[in-house]
Amino acid sequence: MPNPHPFQNLRLPVIGAPLFVISNPDLVIAQCKAGIAGSFPALNARPAELLDEWLHRITEELAAWDRAHPDQPSAPFAVNQIVHRSNDRLEHDLALCVKWKVPVVITSLGAREDLNTAVHSYGGTTLHDVINDRFAHKAIEKGADGLIAVAAGAGGHAGTLSPFALVQEIREWFQGPLALSGSIASGKSILAALAMGADFAYVGSAFIATREANAVEGYKKMIVDSAADDILYTNVFTGVHGNYLKPSIVAAGLDPDHLPESDPARMNFGSGAAHKVWKDIWGCGQGIGAVHGVVPAAELVDRLDREFAEAQTLLQGKLAR
Repeated sequence: MPNPHPFQNLRLPVIGAPLFVISNPDLVIAQCKAGIAGSFPALNARPAELLDEWLHRITEELAAWDRAHPDQPSAPFAVNQIVHRSNDRLEHDLALCVKWKVPVVITSLGAREDLNTAVHSYGGTTLHDVINDRFAHKAIEKGADGLIAVAAGAGGHAGTLSPFALVQEIREWFQGPLALSGSIASGKSILAALAMGADFAYVGSAFIATREANAVEGYKKMIVDSAADDILYTNVFTGVHGNYLKPSIVAAGLDPDHLPESDPARMNFGSGAAHKVWKDIWGCGQGIGAVHGVVPAAELVDRLDREFAEAQTLLQGKLAR
């Protein structure tokens, strides 16, 4: 049976989104110690054997932190599994998640009942990425415990629906764990996600501009220097629509205003193919206007926590008028 309360130690109702190529043990551990759920894509560990080392390190370091800080235990961590048929590592990576009893497994690009059953076998929890209500129904029917509503403006592979519409439709029938993804990079946005009906905010792009993130300095600087208007939504790079930084597209010798449409059939997440794309074309969400510097992950969480508290006070004042 899944753990009914996998997020009880959260300082903030935030899940750090798994960032392809960028999320690594350093970032995940820093996020969890700071009080938000950290996560990483299993495919970031290359070669595949490295995943076992990563899970061992994360598990042991967080356990040591909890022993040393009983009054400030770490938040849980999550591993993101790409369920698309091109991921030839899925069975191997899932077996390691079971071995290390990963608290939360996030699934993307496909829902599988056997994966949910495997995670439930040790008490783990599964969350599934969805971009519309139809996919949300399918995920829950296949046994997912919760959902991540990926709305317009999210970094990387993203949907097109307004977060207001997407959360509203899901909450008409589903009352389980729900995270909201899409342009969330401030404490005010976290509060807004809760007000709409989500349980958690899913924050990704802001963590690219942190010391621990496995991103080149040019990528981090581009996050700091860019804003929402610098983001392009296209499917040309992976076959799945996503949001990318226009300056990185220009730097790669392409014209962001004249990109072709891509055939979804060419989508490929196996054998490192997607890594080649994301090495030069940088994914990013529309919320980066709130990012003004490269800081340690703990400092970013402190900012979000402070802004979240300020937003609550501001809202209470407005409601009292």
